Amino acid sequence: MIDEIYNSRISAIKTYHSSDEWEQTAIEFEKSLTEEQQDIFHKLCDLQSETAADEMRAAYKAGFKDGVTLMKEVQE
Repeated sequence: MIDEIYNSRISAIKTYHSSDEWEQTAIEFEKSLTEEQQDIFHKLCDLQSETAADEMRAAYKAGFKDGVTLMKEVQE
């Protein structure tokens, strides 16, 4: 159930775009790569993004569970 709550709220969470510095650095870096290296770079970026999303989801679930635990303690 926590996953469903997270997934329904994810669209309401403000997201930030990459910094201008990141974008400029990535563009310059990609220009120096072969096509095969660019594919690997994009795959690495995708994997990093997926890992960050998984960590955010896990942190949300842990925080939710901690909140429930605190509410139970207050009620005792």
